Amino acid sequence: MKNPLDYKSTNRTSWNLKTETHYNSKFYDMEGFLKGNTSLNEIDLEVLGDLNGKNVLHLQCHFGQDTFSLERLGATVTGIDFSDEAINRANSLAKSLGSNAKFICCDLYDLPKYLSKQFDIVFTSYGTIGWLPDLNKWAHIVSSFLKPQGRFVFIEFHPVLWMYDVNFDEIAYSYFNRGPIIETEKGTYADREADVTLDYVMWNHGLGEVFSSLLSNGIEIESFKEYDYSPYNCFKDMVQLETKKFGISSLKGKLPMVYALSGRKRSQ
Repeated sequence: MKNPLDYKSTNRTSWNLKTETHYNSKFYDMEGFLKGNTSLNEIDLEVLGDLNGKNVLHLQCHFGQDTFSLERLGATVTGIDFSDEAINRANSLAKSLGSNAKFICCDLYDLPKYLSKQFDIVFTSYGTIGWLPDLNKWAHIVSSFLKPQGRFVFIEFHPVLWMYDVNFDEIAYSYFNRGPIIETEKGTYADREADVTLDYVMWNHGLGEVFSSLLSNGIEIESFKEYDYSPYNCFKDMVQLETKKFGISSLKGKLPMVYALSGRKRSQ
C-alpha cells in the first residue's frame, strides 16, 4: 500500500485535495464567516481567554478560519500548515479580509527553518496531533516558540475516540501509539458525499504521551478538562445533543469526546 515513511507526502496530497471541498462546504460556512461569524467555539474561547494584544502562533491552521478568528479577538497571528493549497487560500482570504495575519507553508517539524520569534501563546486544535508520529518532537517545537511563561492552548479529540472503527461499532485500534495507521477514506469529515478518495497515515496518541511530552519539554500543565460532546458534527452516526454539541448516537454520554489543555512554559 503506502509507505508510512513517506507520510508527509501522502498526507499533504490528501489535505491539498480536501481544501477546495472544505472551503465550499456547509461545515465551514464561509458565507457566515465572511460576514463576521467566529469559527471558534465555546470550548476554545473559554480556554483561550483574553487575547487582546497577544502574539499567537497557530499550528496546523488549515486555510486559516481559526487564525482569522483569533485576530478578530485582538491577537496578532501567524498560522502554519503544510498544505500549499490551504495556505494559498489563507493568503487570499487575508487579502480579501484586510487581515494582517501571516501564513507559513511548511511541515510542523520544519518550522524552525522558517520562523525564529517566540510568542505569547501557541494554539492548536481538533485533529492535529494524529498526523504527527513523534510527540516529543512536537512538544519541543511548541516549547521553542513560546516565550518564558508563555501559554500553550491545546484542544483535541479524545484518544478514546480514535480506538473505534469509522462506524463506532467496535474497538479497532490501540489507545497507545503502536505505529502508523494507514487508511483510505472516501469523502471528508466536512462533506461525506464529496467525490474525493483520500489516502492517509496517522498515529494514535494517548493522554499520557501528550502530558509526558509537554512536561519533558518545559511546559507545565495548568488546566485540563474532558468533554462528553464534540462541538462539530464530524464523525459518522452523530446526533445533536444541544446547540453546537454532538455525540455518537450509539454511545452518547458514555465517551469522552474532546479534551482541552492549557500549559505554561517554565521560565528556566
